[in-house]
Amino acid sequence: MQIGYMTQINSYLTFSGNCREAMTFYRECLGGELYFQTIGESPLSEKMPEQMKDCILHSTLTRDGLVLMGSDMVGEKGLIKGNSVSLSLTCSSEEEIRNCYQKLAIGGHATHPLEDTFWGALFGGLTDKYGNHWLLNFERMK
Repeated sequence: MQIGYMTQINSYLTFSGNCREAMTFYRECLGGELYFQTIGESPLSEKMPEQMKDCILHSTLTRDGLVLMGSDMVGEKGLIKGNSVSLSLTCSSEEEIRNCYQKLAIGGHATHPLEDTFWGALFGGLTDKYGNHWLLNFERMK
């Protein structure tokens, strides 16, 4: 018998040695439960260089339906940041969107300040101090 799971897409971020710092920052901004597994705590430990033992193999930040994952496991070509992907955060209140926007923007760059939109939402965008792009949205009740 198969356990029923809903199909979903979650964001998985790759960092270059600062995954623990970044995911801890996101927990401070967004709240939730944070889990880390280091390379040293995994079966990969025997195959990896000693200096990588403290690197994060996998991390997960969860809060209600929010799931954000991350790792320090960078491919052979290294970490390449682009502008083709954004993390879209749908907030449940005006207070939450303002709070998250303010915290995520610390050390980053506010690319689109929070503003009321023609589609009836409070919306804004930013690039955080780790180079990740965020779009924040709060749908106002009509």
